[in-house]
Amino acid sequence: MPTLSPPGRIVRLAHTERSAGPDMRVAYVMSRFPRLTETFIVSEILAMQELGVDVQLYPLLRENAAVVQPDARALVDRARFQPFLSWAILRSNVGMLVRRPMTYLGTLAAVLRMTWRSLNFLVGGLGIWPKMVHNAAAMQRAGITHVHCHFATHPALAGYMIHRLAGIPYSFTAHGSDLHVDRRGLAAKVAEAAFVVAISEYNRNLILEETRGRWADKVVVIHCGVRTDRFRPRDEPARAGGPLTVVCVGTLHEVKGQTHLVDACRILRDRGIAVRCMLIGEGEDRPRLERQIEEAGLGDVVTLMGAATQTEVAETLAAADVLVTPSVPTASGKREGIPVVLMEAMSSGIPVVASDLSGIPELVVDGESGMLTPPGDAAAIAAALERLAADPGLRQQFAERGRERVLRAFDAHTNARALAELIELVGSTA
Repeated sequence: MPTLSPPGRIVRLAHTERSAGPDMRVAYVMSRFPRLTETFIVSEILAMQELGVDVQLYPLLRENAAVVQPDARALVDRARFQPFLSWAILRSNVGMLVRRPMTYLGTLAAVLRMTWRSLNFLVGGLGIWPKMVHNAAAMQRAGITHVHCHFATHPALAGYMIHRLAGIPYSFTAHGSDLHVDRRGLAAKVAEAAFVVAISEYNRNLILEETRGRWADKVVVIHCGVRTDRFRPRDEPARAGGPLTVVCVGTLHEVKGQTHLVDACRILRDRGIAVRCMLIGEGEDRPRLERQIEEAGLGDVVTLMGAATQTEVAETLAAADVLVTPSVPTASGKREGIPVVLMEAMSSGIPVVASDLSGIPELVVDGESGMLTPPGDAAAIAAALERLAADPGLRQQFAERGRERVLRAFDAHTNARALAELIELVGSTA
């Protein structure tokens, strides 16, 4: 295994403009597809394809979503969805068991050893095992040269299975809660992977801590990115006067912290600060947020907008004064990585207020490219918004520097090139 990056180095290859090698055929594995909130996967796939990489999709499950991102629709038609069991899958398993019993049984035993202490991983691993045996054979026939998995949980486990069964090198990207809740088997996945992508230095350090510093040379940082050509600054400068228009985008879930933003809006209302807040997204916390808004008398201040496509989010951001991501760690250990909507807003020239949590400070530099507040601190969020409401010049400063920050380190095309070069390097040394 070659040394891909010195420890701690963030992979940035903005100077590299060449296309990928013509023989790169990469299988992407993710948990569910197409998920409305996982725009970062779609953006990365599209950028890889623009580089000339032949990308094929092997999702673990099909997401039956009411709203689908426009960019994901064409990918859905090409995705190789498989049931948990079928006659074709059964034939693949029997065939491999007969032809290569040691490989089949040895890999299954390794998966059981890796997962047996976690009910989630054990059940999930056994559930996907038959179709991963089938997919491993299908990938060999399709000439797949590399498997890249998004999330360190079941997708990385699937990559591990395929690598052991078919000998195809694999890698995975570790994001947020996939690292923070249950790291069962992480060391084995890292050991077998050609390389591992952490979306932040925070995540990289967590992986190295879990693996006791082993394989540090193969754990690299490549930030998620956004299409900076799509999320562009508006023409007019930050406006003065009128209510402060605040947007928050994300699944309505405890980890996103919307309840603290609603509290901040109540504080601002009580101080006589005019504010209008739009919460974009759907999720299990909607009833609780509806009650909170009603009980606080904020029906004319906070609006639950429902789910939206990336295009609709971009349109809403264009009319916003501030984006807030009030993320918090949950009791179960969930926490955000770096919310992609922060990148989208900063790329669009929208000032941001975000939680000082996980890898977020690697994107939002407090007082320079945005403002950071302690997680769960509604009073601090209100103070930040009050300051921004009173100072259009500060909002413009954050808008300009935020855009520069995203262009420098969080551009989807630049970071896809970094990933493509790592995959190509693995292929050239195989």
